[in-house]
Amino acid sequence: MILETVNVGPMQVNCYILACLEGGQAIIIDPGDQAHKIKAVLDRYHLSPAMVINTHGHYDHIGSDDEFGVGVYVHKQDLVMLEDAEKNLSAVFSLPYKVKSEIKILEDKEIIKFDCFELEVLHLPGHTPGGIGLLMKSPETDIVFTGDTLFYQGVGRYDLPGGSERLLEKSIRERLFTLPIETKVYPGHGASTTIGREKNNNSFIG
Repeated sequence: MILETVNVGPMQVNCYILACLEGGQAIIIDPGDQAHKIKAVLDRYHLSPAMVINTHGHYDHIGSDDEFGVGVYVHKQDLVMLEDAEKNLSAVFSLPYKVKSEIKILEDKEIIKFDCFELEVLHLPGHTPGGIGLLMKSPETDIVFTGDTLFYQGVGRYDLPGGSERLLEKSIRERLFTLPIETKVYPGHGASTTIGREKNNNSFIG
């Protein structure tokens, strides 16, 4: 399995590239900016893009969605953010952006099956209404991509438009913290961590 992290854009977003084998097709999670850096990793492994998955609809995570010529997947409650520059916050920075690629809707508990991968969609509202995590069920079972919900010793902001304190209670305590403690956490920003480390050390979660 190939799992590469590409740090992109001024907000230092973690874009993740997943593939089963060199020379195959890739899943791209959160290509927020600097598509050339993402394409360089694809080229290194001789990969072709198969799909883009957005963990949520903020501009720093979706800004290069249209650069790969594939469908874009997002939770239904964040669909409007991909279509509205005000809601995805790109208009705030005078860089109004709307996704033009075909958008496909994801639902909570849906299983995304592609090649050797099975990824379960975890609806994690709070940072945005349709924020999601992606829990890997195959080929490994101890990895979760948490977007901007849970970070290493931090949590996502819930004071932005569409945010709510459900991030702490529902999304982190009831969804993520019920995963096995050895589960590796790959967040939308910053260093990777584990569920156990965050349960024991994350001061933002009392």
